[in-house]
Amino acid sequence: MKSRVSIALIGYKFMGKAHSNAYRDAGLFFDLPLIPEMKIICGRNPSGLAEAQKRFGWKDTETDWKKVIRRNDIDLVDISSPPDTHRDIAVEAAKEGKAIFCEKPLALNIADASAMLEAAEKYGVVHAVCFNYRKLPAIRLAKKIISEGRIGEIRHIRAVYLQDWLLSPEFPLVWRLRRASAGSGSHGDLNVHLVDMARYLIGEFESVIGMDKTFIQERPLLKEEANTLATEIETSSHHAKKGRVDVDDAMLFLARFVNGAIGSFEASRFASGRKNYQRFEINGSRGSLLFNLERLNELEFYSLDTSPETQGFTLINATDSVHPDADSFWPVGHLIGYGDTFTIMVKDLIQAIAEKKEVSPNFLDGIAAQRVLDAVEESIRREKWIKVSSP
Repeated sequence: MKSRVSIALIGYKFMGKAHSNAYRDAGLFFDLPLIPEMKIICGRNPSGLAEAQKRFGWKDTETDWKKVIRRNDIDLVDISSPPDTHRDIAVEAAKEGKAIFCEKPLALNIADASAMLEAAEKYGVVHAVCFNYRKLPAIRLAKKIISEGRIGEIRHIRAVYLQDWLLSPEFPLVWRLRRASAGSGSHGDLNVHLVDMARYLIGEFESVIGMDKTFIQERPLLKEEANTLATEIETSSHHAKKGRVDVDDAMLFLARFVNGAIGSFEASRFASGRKNYQRFEINGSRGSLLFNLERLNELEFYSLDTSPETQGFTLINATDSVHPDADSFWPVGHLIGYGDTFTIMVKDLIQAIAEKKEVSPNFLDGIAAQRVLDAVEESIRREKWIKVSSP
């Protein structure tokens, strides 16, 4: 009989739902070495917490994360709460010997992120950060094509991550719009995925320069703090009290890479009509790759090595058994979706816990991404190119 890995989930909103779904599905699609046990879910609002427990399938609830971490029956602490909570929860979890799975961005800043890694290494616990898009079969195929040199020397990356859920000035001042809780706006929410993807596929950043914009300076205050999504807008009267938005609505930056490549990156939550549009194109000396998250099973590949008569972008449906993890889901051509990226991430994490080995991506990747985020913000303050700090 297989042993279990008992999980505590801190946070129960959008990411809490995604992670809960992954724990429920991982054993259905993969032969896991340990059985995920959804032991306890933790949050600040008792009524919302009770509803999440019922819907997501958790055994117990708790409103105090410190009590959760001290429990002897917990093996893995999943941090799906806002970024300002990540450092304290992760450090205390490490001290208690718990494995840690943390949402992105890893922390508010490089100092907090470094404290998290230091604690995880000091106490020898498995640690992971949820850059889940790495796990898509199409992205893994892109990694393989690049590693094999099939697009040659990398010259360019062009990347955007665009959403439009903040268009209305009546959308309330949720935690994602406050620097104290979120660290930054579209930068830490969206650009962080682009940064990690660029690091994963083409290499380390050398230097950056950026610009940002906050289009709506004030927004209606919520009666209570809540992780409100676009589908949960609380209507506000024109006379409602307002608070200041102190994060970016849009952030753009240019980058130079250690390997000589150059790149452009853009994140916005004000791109009308774009719901979750993460798209990048990588150009090399022998070919190109193109990916669009809203068509996440597909990868476009152009190669100069094909006949001039048939040269052009080839659309690859990355759902065959030759594509990593794809054969664990459905027959070829039967697509996987957004939630499955978390399922694959959970599979890799549980295997790492069972084998007491490192998992990828982990806190080292979270820190590397944070260095780039921090450098971009510094470049905006100083209006100059900034070198990305080394480990």
